Amino acid sequence: MNSIAAADLQKPPSGIFRLPFYYGWVHVAVAAFAMVGTLPGRTQGLGLITEPLIKDLQIGRIEFAQINLWATLLGSLFGLAVGRFLDKFSSRIVLSFVAIALGIVVLLMCIASNEIWMRILITLTRGFGQSALSVVSITIVGQWFSRRLNSAMALYTVALSIGFMIAFPLVGHVVQTSGWRVAWAWVGAVILLGLTPLAWLLVRKNPESCGLMIDGQTAPNQIKTDDNITNDGHTFLQALSEPAFWVFALSSSVYGLIASGIALFNESILAERGFDVNVYYRTLVITALTALVGNFFGGWLAGRWSLKRLMSVAMLLLMISLAALPNVKTQTRVTVYAIAMGLVGGAVMVVFFTFWSKTFGRLHLGKIQGAAQTLTVLASAVGPLLLAWCVSRTGSYSAIFYILACVVGLLGLCAWFVPVPARQTN
Repeated sequence: MNSIAAADLQKPPSGIFRLPFYYGWVHVAVAAFAMVGTLPGRTQGLGLITEPLIKDLQIGRIEFAQINLWATLLGSLFGLAVGRFLDKFSSRIVLSFVAIALGIVVLLMCIASNEIWMRILITLTRGFGQSALSVVSITIVGQWFSRRLNSAMALYTVALSIGFMIAFPLVGHVVQTSGWRVAWAWVGAVILLGLTPLAWLLVRKNPESCGLMIDGQTAPNQIKTDDNITNDGHTFLQALSEPAFWVFALSSSVYGLIASGIALFNESILAERGFDVNVYYRTLVITALTALVGNFFGGWLAGRWSLKRLMSVAMLLLMISLAALPNVKTQTRVTVYAIAMGLVGGAVMVVFFTFWSKTFGRLHLGKIQGAAQTLTVLASAVGPLLLAWCVSRTGSYSAIFYILACVVGLLGLCAWFVPVPARQTN
């Protein structure tokens, strides 16, 4: 029996794992698809249907922002839970379950008319989409790459940016021509019937579970088990004790707060400055295109600069953009603003996706990534309410943009100077 077992361990990986390229790149593709699938649970996605949804529910802007706040706060708890599941169970099972749950919730949302049910379903799209599916998407890439993590995350961010660049105008067009319920029905069907089969057929937890070494070398003596993962990395509590965790988590979260607030009320923000709905949709496309450039450039810089510098420069550009936004009066300035926000978003995305695995390792990546994602989700919940509160009290969005510019500048300085810990081996 021992000789037979030893012989089996000498066999190279078989089936779908015997490919002319490293199987981790398959996970990058599926993860990018999964991140695009978070659209109905993201603030930018909800922003596509905010105005018709407010009309359907016959509620005010502040009340809708409060619904969004509580939905996002409660939904953020899903990120912590799914992080623990990812560290314990197969990524295939977790991703498949989350995709099925989100798809069903989105389909139910497109036929719901009762306000109470709509509140519940919006909360569940936040939980399964913005929180859980985002954590799974990012983590399954980090579980498969180490030395080539920068390249993998750069490709991942480019792929998902292209996906969002296609999805936003496409869904927006359907919303305008056929209504938000028809658009949401299509989105739910794609998640349920498209992402779920791919997750079940293609996703595995880590290279070791497939008889591979991380980054692509064959490991013929590797025992194939989902629990067989390197001990290289910080524990969850060790990561939380590092100032770098909080600086990067808070920088990403404040960006999320700003992006979510602007995304949800972007049509209203631009209308305040004299622009119509067509300008709003054009800015979505411009931001998505320049985010793609930010992904490329950010991925390139991540291999040459420290992530501290990259985050700091992104925060500086965001600070300038926020300070300039109240003075946007022409189409040219709107375009420049949209370009800047896209570049910032692309760079912050690369840093956020790369930093946790690169700094804290894979040992407890699910929980660490889940905690960071939870903070960004909590911040994104506050963003729309801050903007709605500001415009209701002052009659304009300008004051909150100036305040947030100061906060972003301070975080940029912290990112430049904070010490980044060395990798732990347990």
